[in-house]
Amino acid sequence: MIKLTFCLRRQPHLTRADFQTYWRDIHGPIVERHRDALRFIAYHQIHTIDDPIGTALAEIRKAPPAYDGVAEMIWASRADLDQAMNSAEGRTAGRELLADERRFIDLAQSPIWLGEIPVSLTAAQP
Repeated sequence: MIKLTFCLRRQPHLTRADFQTYWRDIHGPIVERHRDALRFIAYHQIHTIDDPIGTALAEIRKAPPAYDGVAEMIWASRADLDQAMNSAEGRTAGRELLADERRFIDLAQSPIWLGEIPVSLTAAQP
């Protein structure tokens, strides 16, 4: 399985609440609309919460400021990802998603990468 991980920082003009509302209610449905073209099997939004335990954990570790959220998109195989990225429908979907992301994500401050979920661990995935 291949997983895209995207650690999101919001545009400076947005509050975290406004960012998360837009991400959930506007962007999320756009992603889901392109599920077939992009050939992914799962899409998750993990919204950061303000919590004293999280704050304490970050302070103990001297961690940098938290992201506003993390997006995950999972493909069953590298072949599925390649087919999505090389199809006209997949490229059109990617352009639409990027245009929308520019409205609420500080892209220059939001790392994105691909990783592999080892087969031995896939049974443990939610």
